[in-house]
Amino acid sequence: MSLKILFWGTPAYAVPTLDTLHKAGHQIVGVVTQPDRRRGRGKQLVASPVKAKAQELGCPVFTPEKIRRDPECQQQLNALDADVSVVVAFGQILPKEILQHPPLGCWNGHGSLLPRWRGAGPIQWSILEGDPETGVGIMAMEEGLDTGPVFLEQRLPIGLLENAHQLGERLSQLTADLMLEAMPAIEAAGPGTEAVRWSRLNVRRQPDQGTYARMLSKEDFQLNWGDSALTTHRKVMGLYPGAVTVWKERRLKVLATEPLIERLKDALSEDARGLVGRWSTGAHSPGQVLHCSGSGLVVSTSGCPILIREAQLEGKARSSGQTLIQQLQAVPGDSIGREANP
Repeated sequence: MSLKILFWGTPAYAVPTLDTLHKAGHQIVGVVTQPDRRRGRGKQLVASPVKAKAQELGCPVFTPEKIRRDPECQQQLNALDADVSVVVAFGQILPKEILQHPPLGCWNGHGSLLPRWRGAGPIQWSILEGDPETGVGIMAMEEGLDTGPVFLEQRLPIGLLENAHQLGERLSQLTADLMLEAMPAIEAAGPGTEAVRWSRLNVRRQPDQGTYARMLSKEDFQLNWGDSALTTHRKVMGLYPGAVTVWKERRLKVLATEPLIERLKDALSEDARGLVGRWSTGAHSPGQVLHCSGSGLVVSTSGCPILIREAQLEGKARSSGQTLIQQLQAVPGDSIGREANP
């Protein structure tokens, strides 16, 4: 039996869930997403990925600037008489009037293991903080920020060489799969008070304590070669594609690295494994180029060195390996890193 679903989402991360629910035969009675934003050099108005998908599917689209301050839009949405609301990375806090309206509740697909990372940016922060695993939780929504009880949860390991975009794609599909799995059980639990419905579903209550993923600042994107190789590597992969440094007074985006650390050797690529242990730890000043090869640049840090595999010099295309060396005209002894704006 299909459900009437009101879908809330904005970025590309949410698109697979919308598409999966639609393909499964559920009726998407409306899609709520953030308003079009001006992007790019031409500052053209661009629709969110969810809006673009909703239009492709022929779903009614609503774009409130602030849903909490838009009672007219709230009334329009409630008039759709959805059975359930599904929320994936919408980007606004939903008011009580919205949360309490669908008879089967509001359910959020959240890209982290709750309560480890609540709020925005859980994927980036799970990499930045070196979490060995992450996952997806299907959570009943309440007025708090990601504090509701969890119905379904699935874990995923985080690969050492996996960046935020790659991890996000895996979590995005997992969110879609889990949300589709959740719908029959949510429907079977039926309407009623939150307490009754949650009891029927045997949800897991979250503890009060949790970690809130703070908003990232410009300073967060600056690489500090005085950090350890592992800290620098996590920054490059977790903030992909935005980590920046300076190369000979030009901005350099660093897009892929490998920390040349003995205990992590088995998780490195084959060519990087051959570079491990060739330089004494901490014997060179941070940011010094130690080696240039077909693999990229080996750069010193506060401890073990790090391999820069791929980067993009200001005004140039992204490049890797020997092409990167030639583009940078790099030689051992060069220095990398000064303050730059991301």
